[in-house]
Amino acid sequence: MSVPAATPGAAAAAPHGGRVGVLFGGRSAERDISLRSGTAVLRALLAAGVDAHAFDPAHQGLGALEAAGFARAFPVLHGRFGEDGTIQGVLETLRIPYTGSGVLASALAIDKVATKRLWQAQGLPTPAWFELERGAPLPPDLAQRLGGELVVKPVSEGSTLGVGKVDAADAAALAAAVADAHRFEGRVLIEQRVRGRELTCAVLGEGAGAHALPLVEIRAPGENYDYHNKYFGDATQYLCPAPLDPALAERIAQVCVAAYRAVGARGWGRVDLILRTGAGAEPQPCLLEINTAPGMTDHSLVPMAARAAGIAFGDLVLGILAGARLEVGT
Repeated sequence: MSVPAATPGAAAAAPHGGRVGVLFGGRSAERDISLRSGTAVLRALLAAGVDAHAFDPAHQGLGALEAAGFARAFPVLHGRFGEDGTIQGVLETLRIPYTGSGVLASALAIDKVATKRLWQAQGLPTPAWFELERGAPLPPDLAQRLGGELVVKPVSEGSTLGVGKVDAADAAALAAAVADAHRFEGRVLIEQRVRGRELTCAVLGEGAGAHALPLVEIRAPGENYDYHNKYFGDATQYLCPAPLDPALAERIAQVCVAAYRAVGARGWGRVDLILRTGAGAEPQPCLLEINTAPGMTDHSLVPMAARAAGIAFGDLVLGILAGARLEVGT
């Protein structure tokens, strides 16, 4: 997908506060999804009369970003070099107010291990895990630590890239899953697999004003919500609002908002979790990860939750844009 370049120079006064750069594409393994998300955001802004321009950091340098004369930036860069604090640091340096989470929150949230440590320190529920560096041996007592079913994933990737679900007793399958995750980076997270209902919670706002949108339940074929089923397949079912007892849904939403606030997220984000279920036991939410620049495609979950709350996509995008700001020196 080609992306029109932003052109430098001042433009005539436009509604909604001048030129807005929509940053998408980028260099991460999630580039294709970022192109789709960014295109949707750009179209929504243009339809609202915003003087919005596409900017792809994979093909345009920092000098071009500075020269473009953007009054604000709307990063829709998924994964590394966009969702990890790097582009946020650039925008802080160039003094371009931007949407979404700042440098520290972005860096924390993309690192699944750092996020889990933070959540644990605040008493928030998350499955047990083990971090494995490239070249390090697997501990012989992994099954005793984490149970018989495991999930293996890169520490800092999204979109289920490099994720594998294996039996701890199957040494060959486990080694293969670890090797696949190591294709993306040197650090791998091996996590206890929690069985239950797969949910996600979109959160808008910041600090005490952060609030959850209706929960989405994801029912993927074979409980396999992989890259294909997430973005391209039609077999996955999405139930929004999730069919839950209202009191339970509210309790889950409160846990997710606490998880969002714990990393310092702002603007918009999405918390993924499993609702652990079992015979005779009270359902318990188990936090998996948080995305600070979640997808905005036609298959994406934040726009779906917003629609269930009566928020049209264009209004969602304009609301996020209205929160653009700098963190340093403000």
